[in-house]
Amino acid sequence: MTNKQKVTQSVTMIAVFTLISKFLGFIREVLIASKYGSGYKTDTYFVAMTATVMLMTTIGASLNTTLIPIFTEIEEKKGRIGKLKFLNNILNVVFLITLILALLGFFLSPLVIKILAKGFTGEQFDLAVRLNRIGLPIVIFLGFTYVFSGYLHSSQVFGPPAIMGIPYNFVFIFFLIFLGNKGNINHLMIASVIAASTQFLIQVPAIIHQGYRYSLNVNLRDRYLKKALLLVIPVMIGSAVQQINTIVDKTLASSLVSGSISALTYASRINDLIISVFVMAITTVVFPMLSKAFSQDDQAQIKSIMGRGINIILLITVPATIGILILAEPMVKLFFQRGAFDELATSMTSEALIFYSVGLIGSALRLMLNRVYYSFQDTKTPMINGALAVGLNIILNLILIKPMGHSGLALATSISAIFTTALLFIGLRKRLGPIGLTSYLSSFFKTLFASIIMGVLVYGIFYGLTPKLPDYRIVEPIMLLLSIGVGAILYFLLCFILKVEK
Repeated sequence: MTNKQKVTQSVTMIAVFTLISKFLGFIREVLIASKYGSGYKTDTYFVAMTATVMLMTTIGASLNTTLIPIFTEIEEKKGRIGKLKFLNNILNVVFLITLILALLGFFLSPLVIKILAKGFTGEQFDLAVRLNRIGLPIVIFLGFTYVFSGYLHSSQVFGPPAIMGIPYNFVFIFFLIFLGNKGNINHLMIASVIAASTQFLIQVPAIIHQGYRYSLNVNLRDRYLKKALLLVIPVMIGSAVQQINTIVDKTLASSLVSGSISALTYASRINDLIISVFVMAITTVVFPMLSKAFSQDDQAQIKSIMGRGINIILLITVPATIGILILAEPMVKLFFQRGAFDELATSMTSEALIFYSVGLIGSALRLMLNRVYYSFQDTKTPMINGALAVGLNIILNLILIKPMGHSGLALATSISAIFTTALLFIGLRKRLGPIGLTSYLSSFFKTLFASIIMGVLVYGIFYGLTPKLPDYRIVEPIMLLLSIGVGAILYFLLCFILKVEK
């Protein structure tokens, strides 16, 4: 099997498992919306979950990014035994750190909730604090999850990390179907803790298969441990941009009408589906290839790998953006409108989704370009870029929230993503010289043209034919899927005719 075939196989596997996980995740969200609606309870739950995982998600993702090259370096110099020894050491250190964070989180919970949701008072504030404290074990479980996935990725084992979302969502689905009838939001947070534990437990058999056996040994003088802690700081700051933007959005949304936080949360999850399924699969596999090319000082290979990744991202995100702009409301209606999730919630969520989709291309490309900088061992540029994104997002939030409400918060996030992505391209142009911007623009305009033609057809099928059909509940979902399927066929046919680079 050639290297290109291995990459394709790995990307496909990750994308398929992630898609399955996301599908189950949508079922989870649908059930949550049906059981708890979009209002007081869900607003409080989502804020409490953000307070619980925001720091560890950022630290963990950054740790995963930095551990992969370190594990690889250790294996080359000290073999698998040395690599497993470091795994045990970093696992124990991460456990101590996350335990301290969880204890601090328990005592600082009221302060954290006040910062994240300034509009919460009285019973809602007390509920948010209680939910946050119930969910704190998730912090420890996330630490284990990211260390294990970093080790497995460095060993070119992508399966267990890719499927960990499946048991995670099954726990929620089981709870919501069989145990969530009384609508007690405390029980939903307990289910969240149990679900989080499955993410690292599903990786344990693969870790054991690699030869790992746990021990209590901790070596704080390990130079690789020090290297990991030093490298993770700038990567963590750079990776924090999305978390911070989310926090800012929810903090401001907490002062708007009830349901605003939930609308932003549901909309962002639909929008992030494209990035989570396809873009993350591409960057997960491309990142080590870029690092290897950089270590060989092969700029031609770096540009080739980067160009292929960018073109594939454009091929996916441009039509996705057009599709969301046209079908936002029926998509939200299909996914969420049932039970306590009413027409008003659908309208608010679809409005937010439209404005989030404006920045979909920018967000996807920024994820890819950050990996390019990390492959250069340049963690400073993405960190500065992330800080600029946060600052711009806050300014735009304050400008747009009054005239546009929660939709303005979504639009601010999109504009920030587009602007900071442009800055990353400019920085790469200065560093590498010509990087093929003309080729990227050519691919963009070709995919945009094909997407617009696709959009006209999709609009005609769904909005033109659906009203003429019998008014049965099943008709609209069928027409939605039909219009998307026919549109996708036309789009890829046009891309083939236009010879869009892949």
